[in-house]
Amino acid sequence: MRKTRGLGEAGPALPLPPALPASLTSAPRPLAMSAEGHRARMRAKLLAHGPDALLDHELVEMLLFLALPRRDTKPIARALLSRFGSLGAALSAPVAELRQVEGLGEAGMAALKTAQAAALRLLRAELRDQPVLDNWERLLGYLNAALARERVEQSRVLFLDSRNRLLADEAQARGTVNHTPVYPREVMRRALELHATALIVVHNHPSGDPTPSEADRAMTAELQRAAAALGLALHDHLVIGNGRHFSFRQAGLL
Repeated sequence: MRKTRGLGEAGPALPLPPALPASLTSAPRPLAMSAEGHRARMRAKLLAHGPDALLDHELVEMLLFLALPRRDTKPIARALLSRFGSLGAALSAPVAELRQVEGLGEAGMAALKTAQAAALRLLRAELRDQPVLDNWERLLGYLNAALARERVEQSRVLFLDSRNRLLADEAQARGTVNHTPVYPREVMRRALELHATALIVVHNHPSGDPTPSEADRAMTAELQRAAAALGLALHDHLVIGNGRHFSFRQAGLL
């Protein structure tokens, strides 16, 4: 008679499944109490004394720990400033380069780009509802923040109303490291759509040297002729370098 194995008798051993990697079986390590205390002290300092009370790397830390609550963000913040050289350069760095910073991840990159967008919108908002030509330093501050660290040339047009208030600030084109096309017909068409009466054309030089090229001079003359034919004023053409700018109006070229 065939013997039936009882419940207590061991059968042949079955192979065990392979062990999962530790990263999949263990929960993320909580921050040490000292790191939590550090974050609390920085929050208190910011709220009590304002953003000027924080150093650049501390501001970056705070941005990142909102996006990366379970990470120690101090080494990431220091790596960003070491790699890019400044807070502004880190915020405006291309996403492709940010991806190379260890530990930053999608959430960290999104936090930096959100801060950059908020800063630019704040600066642009300060230009609205007041004559742009009466706030020249504020305008240059905004344009430097928007364009000075770009790695390729891009052109923008500021469309103004009859009181020289900002109607729109629009990117027209992105080009290469030393050239960007501007099409006067498209600029004038857009000016008519917005009922603009004046323009300021802006582009950047990624080299950092704002000296206009012969192509820049020729394009400015073409824009001036097209604007005059429609009764529009071309107030200026600004070339933005790294911390410097060139004004066609101030140089007597308009």
